[in-house]
Amino acid sequence: MKERLLAFGLAAVTPGCSKPFNKKVMRTTFRSGSLLACLLFYLIISYSAASVPKEEVLKPYSGPSIRGSDPGTLKGKVMTGYQGWFNCEGDGSGLGWTHWAKNRKKPFGPGNVTVDLWPDISEYDDDELYDTGFRFADGSVARTFSSHNRKTVLRHFKWMKDYGIDGAFVQRFANGLKDPVMRYHKDKVLSSAREGANRYGRTYTVMYDITGIPDDAIASVFDDWKMLREKMEITKDPAFQHYEGKPLVAIWGVGFNDKIKRRPDLMSCEALISKFKADGCSVMLGTATGWRAQDKDAFQGPDLHRVLLKADILSPWTVGRYRSPDDVKRHAEKYWSKDVVWTREHDRGYMPVIFPGFSWHNLKGDELGSIPRLKGGFMWSQIVATKQAGADMIYVAMFDEVDEGTAIFKCTNQPPTGRDSKFLTLEGLPSDFYLRLAGEAGRLLRDETPVTDAIPKELNP
Repeated sequence: MKERLLAFGLAAVTPGCSKPFNKKVMRTTFRSGSLLACLLFYLIISYSAASVPKEEVLKPYSGPSIRGSDPGTLKGKVMTGYQGWFNCEGDGSGLGWTHWAKNRKKPFGPGNVTVDLWPDISEYDDDELYDTGFRFADGSVARTFSSHNRKTVLRHFKWMKDYGIDGAFVQRFANGLKDPVMRYHKDKVLSSAREGANRYGRTYTVMYDITGIPDDAIASVFDDWKMLREKMEITKDPAFQHYEGKPLVAIWGVGFNDKIKRRPDLMSCEALISKFKADGCSVMLGTATGWRAQDKDAFQGPDLHRVLLKADILSPWTVGRYRSPDDVKRHAEKYWSKDVVWTREHDRGYMPVIFPGFSWHNLKGDELGSIPRLKGGFMWSQIVATKQAGADMIYVAMFDEVDEGTAIFKCTNQPPTGRDSKFLTLEGLPSDFYLRLAGEAGRLLRDETPVTDAIPKELNP
């Protein structure tokens, strides 16, 4: 019994280990020692597992850097959100199947899945891929990627370059910063994204998502930022995004009411914004759709606009707020057009959010493809509407978000099969179609191509 308990403990502290422990040593320990000796053995092994050296990623960047997208402006730019939160068993992170599976500690396969799109892995190398419990129609094992793999993140930034996407807001969820294992993964993804941006002439910045963080813990966000500035010298990086001459930091989750998710109170957010401003930063706020009129998902109160005006750019979240091209037109008239006027009157930047479609089937049990992509028609209607509303920058949500079916990176039309698990396809479109659509959005913003209600013919397969 004690041997089984110890074996369980050893497995728990060494996730991803592919070699079994020496059972002879374990049996000797049990025969000759007491429970105290067993616990001591457990602690030694635990300490050893925790002491395995990891790659040092919190350091200044010293690799190659090319100039491509201008890091000094956001005007005429299409930026995308980069989650970077996908892990696989055996990727070295110790996080199991995070964001692929409902239970990350169990095999990722039929019945234990959160994603609604399957990535097109045809361009990935073998050392980027991990076997899953799914199989394709021909019987072959379905494989997928891990964001913990530097090579994969670099590949994604190369795709941004290839298709004309200017850069990325690298997501850094504040609630995960207190866990050292999760934090290391975030640090590594940020380091890889920085390298990818430099190598491929893209820009990047950090977006702190403060969803769920307690009011009294919000200061930890700024502490993290100071650490990034000191250890990574991140704002000196050639590819780091600036705005009006200052390094840009994004804070997502300010100005919402608590009807959907708990977020810090407005005064705590104001204090955090003030710290970033005092540190010489420009600040973008991811805020509620109804921030201006204080309706829908927005906080209501006299302090909302005062706090939002402390920022330099406002970016209202719209994923799931409309469901069809007709809805998009109504949304543009009621929100985007008037938002643009308000922000310009107050000398603030405005970055509307667009998305290709939405699906929460495997994660939440909702209808598969509940907000249809319409072969790109839904996303194109938003691109046109934001341009006509007067916007000169766009945030695409998201680059790699297959959990909610909003990913624009390369996904497959032949996903794996499995009981209790269904996946979307790209409706027969090429796997890179939405990357090309995002690139075309930039050309539209910069008046390099005319505004048309229909997707340009050259983009159609």
